[in-house]
Amino acid sequence: MASFDVIIIGSGPGGYVCAIRCAQLGLKTAVVEGRETLGGTCLNIGCIPSKALLHASHSYHEVHENFEKMGLMGGAPTIDWGKMKAYKQDVVNGNTRGIEFLFKKNKVTWLKGWGSIPAAGQVKVGDEVHEAKNIVIATGSEPSGLPGVTVDETVVVTSTGALTLPAIPPRMVVIGAGVIGLELGSVYARLGTAVTVVEYLDAITPGMDAEVAKSFQKILMKQGLTFILGAAVQGVETGAGGAKVTYKLRKSETAEVLETDVVLVATGRKPYTAGLGIEALGVEMLPRGQIKTDHFATNIKGLYAIGDAITGPMLAHKAEDEGMALAEVLAGKHGHVNYSVIPGVIYTAPEVANVGATEEQLKEAGIAYKVGKFPFMGNARAKTVFQAEGFVKMLADKETDRILGCHIIGPGAGDLIHEVCVAMEFGASAQDLALTCHAHPTYSEAVREAALACGDGAIHA
Repeated sequence: MASFDVIIIGSGPGGYVCAIRCAQLGLKTAVVEGRETLGGTCLNIGCIPSKALLHASHSYHEVHENFEKMGLMGGAPTIDWGKMKAYKQDVVNGNTRGIEFLFKKNKVTWLKGWGSIPAAGQVKVGDEVHEAKNIVIATGSEPSGLPGVTVDETVVVTSTGALTLPAIPPRMVVIGAGVIGLELGSVYARLGTAVTVVEYLDAITPGMDAEVAKSFQKILMKQGLTFILGAAVQGVETGAGGAKVTYKLRKSETAEVLETDVVLVATGRKPYTAGLGIEALGVEMLPRGQIKTDHFATNIKGLYAIGDAITGPMLAHKAEDEGMALAEVLAGKHGHVNYSVIPGVIYTAPEVANVGATEEQLKEAGIAYKVGKFPFMGNARAKTVFQAEGFVKMLADKETDRILGCHIIGPGAGDLIHEVCVAMEFGASAQDLALTCHAHPTYSEAVREAALACGDGAIHA
């Protein structure tokens, strides 16, 4: 038995960041992880491998669509799927080894195995029970199931199986038009797969600004994705030839059938807390499976939870912020997470990013606002690299000009959004951003132009 100031269960972005910060603040820290590698879902089978495939597929698209336009001549490359997957795994390995290095550097102990909490202040790993003044649950999430659909990770796959398919399928049906489904659907569409996305709602990317979602769908359709919206999947039948997906449009009683080679179930994620023993411990839970917390503290003294296991957006960076904030609290300091300034990004090409309120949310709240928009068609850098689709949309308070939200669809949107995040963190106005000098030519000028459009008007539109 070993004793620690903090034991964190789970080594994903929330867990490992919390551990490193705890150690930096002088707390004796351990992390429980049963995988062979650190980093959780994000680094092993989520964020990082999917971004590798997105980069590879976008590069393939660029070669075939744009190289000749720039005078880059020669034979177009073909796809070696095995090598592409090996590249993806090399990326994963480099990142997970990096976390292991950081643990050693900061003297964080890795307790290898799956953990449970037999009693307050105790964590069991294998046959050993360790003591801790504080325990942090950072176990993340897992794919949500769908009634009538059995996942075998071969023909009917989650995001995990979609990253390791033995071959690029001729056809794929994606159930769910959220972030995961569209990112992976985009990968395979660029590699030659006929991708059909089936979504229960009448629009893609639920919760996104409606104008951006509509433009995003049009761009994806131009890239070859097909959408069936307002459709409820009834079931999936697998056989030697692939699978049949049965669905009904909500306004129809007639069942329709899609034949496909692979089905990707991308209907969201749910908290993963199985095997922890928190039910027997009496931990209060919420109806949708999250752990109930108050400033990360559960109802059990000394037991905390962060990330996907609690309420809020299931985003790696949200978990990281919570991990750092909780570490500060456990060290006797004051942790901070500004939940109104947490960006979201979809890493397709073009990227889509947002922070703050949507136009629909402002209308519902009765807040008077103004809109500043600027198209990337007016951005010299974007036109230079054949990425002039999309726009920046900034929302500001009508009276005070304070930035309330921003929504970007275009090149580098996932990086551009952080300028607005910093501005919102400091309570900046659209004019503050508009009066800030931006280097030319850069994509970021489009953000400044949208801010200018909240005032007297953009220059290049």
